[in-house]
Amino acid sequence: MKGVRRYLDKIKPNFEKGGKFAKLHSTFEAIESFLFVPNKVTFAGSHIRDAVDLKRTMSFVVIAMMPPLLFGMWNVGYQHFIASGLEANLWQNFWFGFLQVLPIVVVSYVTGLAIEFGFAQARGHEVNEGFLVTGMLIPLIMPPDVPLWMVALSTAFAVIFAKEVFGGTGMNILNPALTARAFLFFAYPKDMSGDKVWIVEKADAFSGATPLGDAMIGHVDKIPSPMDMFLGFIPGSIGETSTLAIIIGAIILLATGVASWRIMLSVTVGGLLMGLIFNLVAANDYMQIPAWEHLIMGGFAFGAVYMATDPVTATQTIKGQYIYGFLIGFLAVLVRVFNPAYPEGMMLAILFMNVFSPLIDHYVIQANISMRKKRWLKARVNELL
Repeated sequence: MKGVRRYLDKIKPNFEKGGKFAKLHSTFEAIESFLFVPNKVTFAGSHIRDAVDLKRTMSFVVIAMMPPLLFGMWNVGYQHFIASGLEANLWQNFWFGFLQVLPIVVVSYVTGLAIEFGFAQARGHEVNEGFLVTGMLIPLIMPPDVPLWMVALSTAFAVIFAKEVFGGTGMNILNPALTARAFLFFAYPKDMSGDKVWIVEKADAFSGATPLGDAMIGHVDKIPSPMDMFLGFIPGSIGETSTLAIIIGAIILLATGVASWRIMLSVTVGGLLMGLIFNLVAANDYMQIPAWEHLIMGGFAFGAVYMATDPVTATQTIKGQYIYGFLIGFLAVLVRVFNPAYPEGMMLAILFMNVFSPLIDHYVIQANISMRKKRWLKARVNELL
């Protein structure tokens, strides 16, 4: 790495102001920051210095996504061979899934980074590390048989309209990865509907559906066992099937202090409460599904851990995080049971609450201000008396 460092230092003047490649300064800086920790220091004013910068934070999130990614690769192969009536060992399952998932990851990163670099160059800004996470989240919430052109199109739409038009990393009001998923869901519903068997190259005679697809059409008796759903031996989006792998990722996020445990907890409580309400009503078979099973079905766990906790689009106040998370879990179960047109309610619930998170923070702050004013007035009255 010392040789790489010396080479970058040698060519760096060409990308500085006045150099012959000055217009590519943002691109050079992005590559340098990716390879090495920035050596910048503060010049004036009071600043908070911390060992954890944006680059390290994004790296922790990517590491936390490795368990569902690796399991998802194995499960893609496992579901393929099961549907084809063939036997395969662990390595064969993983290798088949790896070859299927890798192109989706590559297309996501290439498309998104190309647009990010283009906007950075046009604006003369730095290329932020935010897409390191988004570029991995997008493949994990996609079906394994999604066409690559759809991945490219949805990624481009999300980066441009859910991020860059708002000013880039840290300025967006919607989660870019979920925006990509929502775009495909509404633009190409036949390829993204919940009642479709998301299995790569399945046999023509094979029939079935994802757990949410079975529940949506009333085939509750065909829903896989809770253990299979918890471990992830079911069809579904690449990274959303295994609750166990997602829990491992959640532990990494919480141990590193990257994600909010308040949001994760409140999402879970909200989902359980809505599930219990449906259990009490029990108007149909779907409502009779045990409330806790909603937590391991579909993208509920994945959304609670990786999507709802997005520090940019989530609420910032402590009370706001409890409210925000609770409403996400509550609405997710409500949507998936009440509206069969949207079997995966987690996506819509998070995007809906993304829009309302600034309003929640506003009222929490205003409530605190009002409470302090009353406390001050009470203290003044007591002094006068």
